[in-house]
Amino acid sequence: MEYFLQQLINGIALGSIYGLIAIGYTMVYGIIGMINFAHGEVFMIGSFVSLSVFLALGALGITFLPLVLIVMLIVAMACTSLWGWTVERVAYRPLRGSFRLAPLITAIGMSIFLQNFVQVTQGARIKPLPPQIEGGLTLMEGPGGITVQLSYMQIIIIATTIVLMAGFSYLINKTSLGRQQRACEQDRKMAALLGVNVDRTISLTFVLGASLAAVAGIMYLLYYGVIDFYIGFIAGVKAFTAAVLGGIGSLPGAMLGGLAIGLIETFWSGYFSVEYKDVAAFSILAIVLIFLPSGLLGRPEVEKV
Repeated sequence: MEYFLQQLINGIALGSIYGLIAIGYTMVYGIIGMINFAHGEVFMIGSFVSLSVFLALGALGITFLPLVLIVMLIVAMACTSLWGWTVERVAYRPLRGSFRLAPLITAIGMSIFLQNFVQVTQGARIKPLPPQIEGGLTLMEGPGGITVQLSYMQIIIIATTIVLMAGFSYLINKTSLGRQQRACEQDRKMAALLGVNVDRTISLTFVLGASLAAVAGIMYLLYYGVIDFYIGFIAGVKAFTAAVLGGIGSLPGAMLGGLAIGLIETFWSGYFSVEYKDVAAFSILAIVLIFLPSGLLGRPEVEKV
């Protein structure tokens, strides 16, 4: 029982990171109906920018951890938001009226460019970061020395995810920008006729998704302590899988899918084989989509005529 609870906590923490990345995929798809395959690399850039800021502040003698984390967060979100805006302007806006494969191919090209850009500028070796937030709470002690621990880092990850989900739900449902996003999701042409600035709304959607990816990148860096230029592809594929599993286009579905993928990976690694955890995740995705083609919380797409 103790081992199960520990894996449950680990899975929720990992799934929270996947869910934050998946929200970026689902927001973009919900408005323009296309997948931003460069989003995983934006997450990776957020991790590298955070590490660079941490090292720069250390070189300047600034070591007060709360201040360092705040500066890391602000700079990483600013940089990834700029990248998200650039991806939308370069890879999507010029091709918005073309056939559907054109922006998809461009986004894949942007993904490869960002991945190789980081590899050339930062090197191919992994970049380590010593643990910055240590310690935690012991929730349960079982026989045989097995304990259930909730680390402070896991508390931060889960709490941050809950706060951001609540904030984004409020933004989508209660604010003017959210109403504009929902209008663009339903019909971009009609939204433009009613005075909605469609280009600005789509750009802000990319920016918001990229800023969430930066938060996920910082948490990944602090949680695992190692990053490399390839983490964007791996995490991006899993977050995209989470978005599809939860129902792409649904914010709660993206978070639910992220938690599901995190739990599947963690439990499979804990009880079976680490080598086949990805196989298990994609197999369950296939099974769910057979019976629920729209995902767990997705809505069937209505064809406009």
